[in-house]
Amino acid sequence: MKTLKVFIFSLLTIVLSINSNAFAQIPSKTSAVKTEKIKVSGNCEQCKARIEKAAKIDGVAKAEWSTESKILAVTYDPSKTNLDQIGKKVAASGHDNEKAKADDKAFNALPGCCKYR
Repeated sequence: MKTLKVFIFSLLTIVLSINSNAFAQIPSKTSAVKTEKIKVSGNCEQCKARIEKAAKIDGVAKAEWSTESKILAVTYDPSKTNLDQIGKKVAASGHDNEKAKADDKAFNALPGCCKYR
């Protein structure tokens, strides 16, 4: 009887592990992430850190700004945010972009080396 229980338990374990591996191969149906680019005004490494931090709102997986090209590449979940919301958040940190213009108060709060206007 003990041997039968061990055999059944082993068989059940094998069946369940095969079944779970089969399901692991099925792609999930979650919303696809999207990567887009927008031009953002700025000058230096301080700007880069500020822009990338501001862009990382809920739903943004990755944000990279280039000091050379002045392009912000963002990878985000479109079911949680969009490029307009990201642009507004970046503008609120003092940096004009294709989606929104920074207000004077935010721009004037930037360090001198970061003032691009």
